Amino acid sequence: MVEAVSSSTRNRGSSRSSSANTGHNDYGRKKCEALAGNSNLNGEDELQMAIGSDKNATKQSCKVAVIGAGAAGLVAARELQREGHEVVVYEEGEKVGGVWLYNSDVEDDPLGLDPNRCSVHSSMYASLRTNLPRELMGYLDYPFLPREGRDVRRFPRHEEVASYLQDFAEEFNLLLLVKFCTKVEYVGIYRGDGNTEADIVNDSSFKQQLLREGCEDLREDSANLETRWVVRTRERRQAVEKERDVLNFATGCEDQVTDVIFDAVVICNGHYSQPRVAWIPGLEKWPGKQMHSHNYRIAEPFRDKVVVVIGNGPSGIDISLELISVAKEVHFCAKKWDLSKDLFWPLHEGKLQCHLLVELVTEDGTVHFQDGISCHVDVILHCTGYLYSFPFLDTHGIVTVENSAVGPLFEHVFPPLLAPSLSFVGLPFKASGPLINH
Repeated sequence: MVEAVSSSTRNRGSSRSSSANTGHNDYGRKKCEALAGNSNLNGEDELQMAIGSDKNATKQSCKVAVIGAGAAGLVAARELQREGHEVVVYEEGEKVGGVWLYNSDVEDDPLGLDPNRCSVHSSMYASLRTNLPRELMGYLDYPFLPREGRDVRRFPRHEEVASYLQDFAEEFNLLLLVKFCTKVEYVGIYRGDGNTEADIVNDSSFKQQLLREGCEDLREDSANLETRWVVRTRERRQAVEKERDVLNFATGCEDQVTDVIFDAVVICNGHYSQPRVAWIPGLEKWPGKQMHSHNYRIAEPFRDKVVVVIGNGPSGIDISLELISVAKEVHFCAKKWDLSKDLFWPLHEGKLQCHLLVELVTEDGTVHFQDGISCHVDVILHCTGYLYSFPFLDTHGIVTVENSAVGPLFEHVFPPLLAPSLSFVGLPFKASGPLINH
């Protein structure tokens, strides 16, 4: 049932004086012109228009949903709470840490393409260590310092990063904000009065209204244009009961589905869980096994196998080096090679062979590389990166994911038409990554 919202909350700002409204309507005019690309704003005004914020407006406390309790979600929750907002963090797992929580389980679809698969969020493999020094991985005001009795190396294992995030959450009392074992199933624009689910926007009228040339119909309210959100979640009751040691009530408990209205939503669900897979001619009839590195955990299952690893990013390099200890052969392929930089190559020449990309595969199990070499292969391992995925988010086309880009966004955070009520934290891939070097 949608949470009822009081009329005082729904109509806040409607009782402002006429002089105040005059100032805010001027702000609204600027915002509409900025969205239409018709204004000549200075840098500060451009920022304010992009995020939909009036620098002269009185600060108000909002109810904010943060999706994900990983590195991005935890710090977003802390900063929002510091600003006086009411924060709820939704986390599908049982602990904070996000992608840094190792899970030995793998998905039932090794390539991770089936939308109905039993998904596993983490892409950690057992031996993973950071490829960034700890000095660069910590929060600015909470350094990632070595702790006695733990992994004190400069490039620690994944368990140490997970412990650091747990320490951060405890230090700032963030665990009280987190609803664990709770999956977000739907986030959508809400324009109703809080009394019925039928008020959830289910057509494109809102977007068309926002995009109307000149924004004439919106100028009156644009200074306080409140886009609110309905967040539907599913709480795994069985897991919750187990955590409370009420095991006799665990069996048969039904999941609890809840709809709650929020003033704003901050999406911090990460981008290392939806695999990107290479397209290769002939794969539909190739008899060998395929998997994505998302489902790689240990090397042992590849013992005495001939393995092709596609992609020479940090994960591809790391997994290839690990596989040579058990595999019969490892064929490492990429778009291009710089052997003067890829110093690992001469050390393992013979058992580890480098190629250009796969040209095609055939029904007899043969893999043909672009450099003219062919061999019979047992496993193709795609270390080809990840895609952005927000299966729960419904903005009616205002925010889209195309060509591995989320947009339109200001500074990779705010979609201008929905700012500041919707934001994304932690989108850039190059800022940091849970990928390693031994």
